[in-house]
Amino acid sequence: MIKLKQHPKYDTVINWGKLISITGSAQILIQALGFASGILIIRLLSVQEYAFYTLANTMLGTMTVLADGGIITGVMAQGGKVWENKEKMGAVLATGLDLRKKFAVASLLVSVPILFYLLLHNGASWIAAIFIVIALIPAFYAALSDSLLEIIPKLNQTILPLQKNQVGVGIVRLILSALTMFIFPFSFVAILAAGIPRIWGNIGLRKIVYSMAAKDQQPDAKVKKEILSLVKRILPTSIYYCLSGQITIWLISVFGNTTSLAQLGALGRLSVMLTIFNVIIATLIVPRFAKLATQKYLLLTRFFQIMGFLAVLLSLIVLAVYLFPAPILWLLGDAYEGLSFELLLSIISSCIGLFSGIVFNLYSSRGWAMSPIAVILINLIAIIGFASLLDLSNLRGVLYFNIALGLVSVVQTVLFCLYHILLLKNQEYEDVS
Repeated sequence: MIKLKQHPKYDTVINWGKLISITGSAQILIQALGFASGILIIRLLSVQEYAFYTLANTMLGTMTVLADGGIITGVMAQGGKVWENKEKMGAVLATGLDLRKKFAVASLLVSVPILFYLLLHNGASWIAAIFIVIALIPAFYAALSDSLLEIIPKLNQTILPLQKNQVGVGIVRLILSALTMFIFPFSFVAILAAGIPRIWGNIGLRKIVYSMAAKDQQPDAKVKKEILSLVKRILPTSIYYCLSGQITIWLISVFGNTTSLAQLGALGRLSVMLTIFNVIIATLIVPRFAKLATQKYLLLTRFFQIMGFLAVLLSLIVLAVYLFPAPILWLLGDAYEGLSFELLLSIISSCIGLFSGIVFNLYSSRGWAMSPIAVILINLIAIIGFASLLDLSNLRGVLYFNIALGLVSVVQTVLFCLYHILLLKNQEYEDVS
């Protein structure tokens, strides 16, 4: 034990163990609350209402991505340079929030008419469609700021207060869902029950953030220029991924039926189990990767370590779902039994998406961005090619399609990140982790 404690890596291992255990245990609780809320909604909503709920949540994700357009990435990249200076960090945050508000207006103008059409196309009444659109506003309003606000505690590695806030939001959401859904089993009620707690959580999140960043700072012109420079490179890709990333939902909603749409949404809900790993990596690893010195060997080593860890972890998750599909599907209720193979395909697709997303976050945190023309061209060719080979009118065909597109994305992101690391000049290795 004495020799072990004297080992030069002992303190590093212990510190990482504490961080992962604290972050992991909190995330297990947070995701358990979210999962419980999701299962409650699946079981209490009719298949048609859950189809509407799936469409609305998908569009909420699209609206949030369009309202961001790369702003989060820009704030992370700029914040990684000045995170120890409260005034400068406050200016970076103020600039990001200001840009987010302007992008939000454009996002609403584009997204709301599309959502309204898809709801009507899938059998929603005009009144139901209007209620669903209005119910999305609280969640969208909260999403405009919370993802930006969370960057500051992540950069400072002040994880515990952030997670206490997230746990509180999860508890309020579960209670609100339980109190309302038994009486009013409608999709717009479920959406409101998820959005209102996020607004409440944002109030507490701002108190945490402004202890580490100066409040009431004005947007900085220089920072704005840097962020917009990154946004110009990322926004076209973000717009494309708004379409391609949710293409399975769009395909089922247009060419399929409400039953298939609800099944796809319910299976996707089970993928929330992967969120815990995504959040841990986004909270503990991506900010550290963003702050690493610009040294080829160091970045290459950390990149391969992260990739190896992900490959093993995601393989174990797929194996567990393959061996035990029945108890997992039992959670969804009788309306979704008999989807064992579809569940496996859905989890494989989610794991591939998680892998690709983490690689994207890693290189984006360094301020690197792919050429949008190249990304869109490659993926359009892939979409056309796979669409001509697969039957997209049924659930299995759409899931195969999603897996194929995910693999294309993984190859792109990994090669791009490696390319940028290898472009760096050789420097002496210094362990700054």
